[in-house]
Amino acid sequence: MIEFLKKAKESSRIISQLTGKEKNRILFQMANALRKNDKSIVEENKKDMINADKNDLSSALKDRLLLDKSRINAMAIAIEEIAALKEPTGRILDGWITDDDLKIEKVSVPIGVIGIIYESRPNVTSDTAALCFKSGNVCVLKGGKEAQYSNEIIAKCLREVLISNNLPQEIISLLPDATREGVAKLIKMDKFVDLIVPRGGEALIKYISTNSSVPVIKHDKGQCHIYVDRDAKMENVIRIAVNAKCQRPGVCNAMETLLIDESIAKEILPKIKVAFDAEGTLLKGCSKTQKIISVDNATNEDYHTEYLANILNLKVVSDVDEAISHIIEYGSGHSESILSENITTAEKFMNSIDASSVYVNASTRFTDGGAFGFGAEVGISTNKLHARGPMGIEGLTTYKFKIYGNGQSR
Repeated sequence: MIEFLKKAKESSRIISQLTGKEKNRILFQMANALRKNDKSIVEENKKDMINADKNDLSSALKDRLLLDKSRINAMAIAIEEIAALKEPTGRILDGWITDDDLKIEKVSVPIGVIGIIYESRPNVTSDTAALCFKSGNVCVLKGGKEAQYSNEIIAKCLREVLISNNLPQEIISLLPDATREGVAKLIKMDKFVDLIVPRGGEALIKYISTNSSVPVIKHDKGQCHIYVDRDAKMENVIRIAVNAKCQRPGVCNAMETLLIDESIAKEILPKIKVAFDAEGTLLKGCSKTQKIISVDNATNEDYHTEYLANILNLKVVSDVDEAISHIIEYGSGHSESILSENITTAEKFMNSIDASSVYVNASTRFTDGGAFGFGAEVGISTNKLHARGPMGIEGLTTYKFKIYGNGQSR
């Protein structure tokens, strides 16, 4: 582990010296490499899918795992979009001259070596590798065992491009010891690793945050809510709610709980049930909900659960204040939304909710690097410091001060 990370650290000094033009040229080669090797990637992905069937993974996890020619092309497009972004490093963020006639510049620089620990989705391998490369960082990737074959072939394609450009292949690396013990070692290697980014289940995030001696930016669970206010535009409610839950249930920005103002509950809940029954959604509700429509009982534990499946909690609340209180208690700081035409109510909700992304009259599914115009993201940070929300290339940089003197001493 130490020898491996030493090479990674040494590589970080090399990549940090590449120009933006050089990095972009190589990123386009990486995108082409994925397209050129799409058949090989699909074949390796099939091995993961066979294992997924053997291990009885949920349909949502299988959907996240699956790669086909279209998804591989989308991965390549994401790399090209990252290449097209403005250069994140070497930017002068601020500058001034002091009373001692020192010229000071605050300049964006790469973080260094970034360990990224993630589950299920093999496209994360190419997205995060490209984001780290664009921002001048070395990445050490640890994907889930369920995507082992897919991650290995994707990383191999990207590393071959590095080699062809006379760059160290360690710039993009898979953690050689992918066991729990290997992860435990990685997160203690603060001499060589500058940042750990965990994205996955609640247990993984808690373990990394508790045990890491390397700084951590958490990408915690997505306990996302939508509140339907009494002043909501009814023709929008069903469409937005169904999109937020059903368009892709197994992702972190999918809605887990729908809150309904009690003054419109009798009118809207039967329509909600019809719409979600058509989607095959398992509905759970509070006692007030159950008096209006027939659904399973929602327990306190259910309101804390990130299902990542086609299951939805329903809760009738008295007003926006109770909706806010519920979200404060059960939310994870990811994404929350209010459906309302009342500007005062909407602003109260947005100002009261402590989450990375807060919406008015839109689905929570938009919390995404691509949708925000970042090209892609390392994940959705629920941290408050350094990076929050979709973490793109700017979140993968820090800064240093360059001070120019002409003989001054103090």
